Amino acid sequence: MFFADYHLHTNFSSDAVASPEEMVKAAVEKGLSEVAFTDHVDYDYPDDDSIFMIDYDKYFSVFEDIKNCYSDKINIKIGVEIGLQEHIKDRIEEFIAKYPFDFIIGSSHCADRMNLMKPDFFVSRTKVQAYTRFFENELANAKIYENINVYGHLDYISRYGIYEDNRLFYSDYVEILDEILKALIKTGRGIEINTSGYRYGMNTVYPQFEIIKRYKELGGEILTIGSDAHSTGYIADHFDTALNLAKEAGFGYLTSFAGRKPEFKKI
Repeated sequence: MFFADYHLHTNFSSDAVASPEEMVKAAVEKGLSEVAFTDHVDYDYPDDDSIFMIDYDKYFSVFEDIKNCYSDKINIKIGVEIGLQEHIKDRIEEFIAKYPFDFIIGSSHCADRMNLMKPDFFVSRTKVQAYTRFFENELANAKIYENINVYGHLDYISRYGIYEDNRLFYSDYVEILDEILKALIKTGRGIEINTSGYRYGMNTVYPQFEIIKRYKELGGEILTIGSDAHSTGYIADHFDTALNLAKEAGFGYLTSFAGRKPEFKKI
């Protein structure tokens, strides 16, 4: 069975703690056949855009050595998680063209140039207004960033809401979420099942099952599973749940990437 974690962070990301080799060793111990490392790049990140900047010449050098060292134990893919914002498209496109990534996650960590980890985005909005505006940001990104492979944790806005009940239901945002999914599908891009919601006490994956199922119903084919682990202990966390959800949504395969080209692997 194809058993792969396609969303991992190392201490190249400022919010992660484990070295690349520590993460690889842990992945091998957990029986993974393949991993994609997707450390952060977030240009124009609010407050301090230096915290998610990486020396990618060094990065590729380190990972090429590790790939060679562990080639008989696990397949290692070099990826990136890019924070998408509409106004930095040219800068992101230039970066993507510079390096030979296997896999690219595009994620929305900011909306309206505000850091979603802080309350500013939410304080002047109701929950529906805030979540809708977040999805409007994602839709704009989905329409212009055709070089990403998957859109990361599509509905994780609910993690940071400041409301009495932060839960988000697909049925409340059907129209705009379907627009996002259709925009991705149109150009052969996918989504991930991100299991970090369990780590943050949300008891769910991102996006929720209804969105995963809808993506498949609309004709979506590209699907990866990622833990979004920032330390060794969360590698492949809740993957049994994620695999079952993928099957329930109608997927008989997951997607592997090399040189940003997809290959479908049976579950």
